[in-house]
Amino acid sequence: MKTPNAVAYVLAAGLLGLLAACGGTGGGAAADGKTVTVYTVDGLEDWYTARFAEFKQQTGITVQAVTAGSGEVASRVEKEKSNTQADVLITLPPFIQQVAQQGLLASSAPQGTGQVPAAEKDPQGRYFAMMNNYISFIYNPQQAKPAPKTWNDLLDPKYRGKLQYSTPGEAGDGTAVLLQLQHVFGDQGALDYLGKLQANNVGPSSSTGKLQPKVAKGELLVANGDVQMNLAEIGKSGGFDVFFPADAQGKRSTFAIPYEAGLVTNAPHADNGKKLLDFLFSPATQAKAADAFGIPARADVKSTGANADRIKATMTGVEVWQPDWTTVLGRLDADLAAYKKAIGQ
Repeated sequence: MKTPNAVAYVLAAGLLGLLAACGGTGGGAAADGKTVTVYTVDGLEDWYTARFAEFKQQTGITVQAVTAGSGEVASRVEKEKSNTQADVLITLPPFIQQVAQQGLLASSAPQGTGQVPAAEKDPQGRYFAMMNNYISFIYNPQQAKPAPKTWNDLLDPKYRGKLQYSTPGEAGDGTAVLLQLQHVFGDQGALDYLGKLQANNVGPSSSTGKLQPKVAKGELLVANGDVQMNLAEIGKSGGFDVFFPADAQGKRSTFAIPYEAGLVTNAPHADNGKKLLDFLFSPATQAKAADAFGIPARADVKSTGANADRIKATMTGVEVWQPDWTTVLGRLDADLAAYKKAIGQ
């Protein structure tokens, strides 16, 4: 991954090293007040590289981005609440709602968030959809023949040891798989299906992004994903195609799982964090969402160009439904316990 000097990217394994280098007690780059630390779910690395370089040019503020799975970055904020390191958190639902419920996100009013639809932001102003996205699946078109089309297809023994989905409760996209199956089959039907699918499943994965290269290489034939991350990777290196498994009636469906952003409570560089949020929700930045195959969260900003056309074509014929994230969060622990039991964990 190429990154300019203005942006410090680390994976989860390097998190402690970064925090030791830029921790909130002064010294190094943090001492001059010209930094902001973002804990973010993976999937937007290349987009961040360009945007954070623009932010540095405009403000002189360096962004230090810590990238990991959506559940992991949320958990890190909770673990550090007595010694806050992050200024801005960007992750997926329901993890952003969980962090807010814990009192770990501050009410903020980034410029431009008035244009984010009410259903896509917190009524208390603690988090806002920054870029819209939708869950999907991917397959290797060279080796998965005929191409999988339905949920039932994924139970075929030919996928034994060749199928993997990220873990519900750890990855946002993995949690989304559980929600999608509940939508398609009902609560018990989803558990029954996942119990059957376990015969083909390679095992747990905390990061959905790590599954893409495995499908491209043929190590896996099928994995879960999301439209933004999948189309971005196809644009760079190809190797797999996107699909939405159909139910018994042939209906394909999905739901929005946006990248959501908020200011962390007691952020060590809160003013810089607010400036970064203003930048991310500015019309100019929102208009570049399609650069990453994302969709602007602001209703008054529309994507145009080849990438926007590709998103539209990918979503054609797919029904979009909307989860109630408050309800999802309220029953998440029970759902995850039932899921683990269903797959024999």
